[in-house]
Amino acid sequence: MIIKPKLLPRSIIFWIFDLVSWFLIKRFNKMIINPINIKPGHSYILMCNHFSFLDGMLAVYLLRNAIDNRQQIKRVYMMILKKQMEKNFWLKYMGAFSIDPGRWTVDESLDYAAEMLSQPGNLLLFYPQGNLESSHIRTIQFKEGIAKIISRVNGDCQLIWSSNIIEYFESIKPSVYFEMLDCGTNHDFDFKILTNQVNAHHQAAIRKQFRFTNE
Repeated sequence: MIIKPKLLPRSIIFWIFDLVSWFLIKRFNKMIINPINIKPGHSYILMCNHFSFLDGMLAVYLLRNAIDNRQQIKRVYMMILKKQMEKNFWLKYMGAFSIDPGRWTVDESLDYAAEMLSQPGNLLLFYPQGNLESSHIRTIQFKEGIAKIISRVNGDCQLIWSSNIIEYFESIKPSVYFEMLDCGTNHDFDFKILTNQVNAHHQAAIRKQFRFTNE
């Protein structure tokens, strides 16, 4: 049986999100977003590269400053490993629900994710790599879970990718660059096309930060 969220009121959750954004603004030198158009009347999957313990906070900042300010988000959900949720019970109040790879409950988790994404205005934060890796790797390896979720969604769902890259350059404080990509909707979803599209975008995002160096 999966651990389902017990969501706090939206006003409280988004107040917490604003505190997170304030913390990040203080910590980073610059936070640059290369935005995309957000489709109205859809649910949303926000996918990001998975490279640090700050990933969730960075996604919250992106959500508040590039998605929710264009199309209001009703509820935010996150798929978290069950063992992590058991250690951090408070996550369920922020929209987290569990997945336990290799167990029969995986389908229940995927069904729950699809059910939430079948409701317009909901957003699922998703890390398709499944593992922590450097933000500068050239190839993003997608797990097939995203395809299984999308195939079960009823309604309209926009797929959004962001390559989040941290650099220092001239400052003692890091800067973060959010390079967003519109990956289409569930109606034109193709797993192979998605992975190729994201990898081409991610490699271009890395090269964009090289400045003077050609590889």
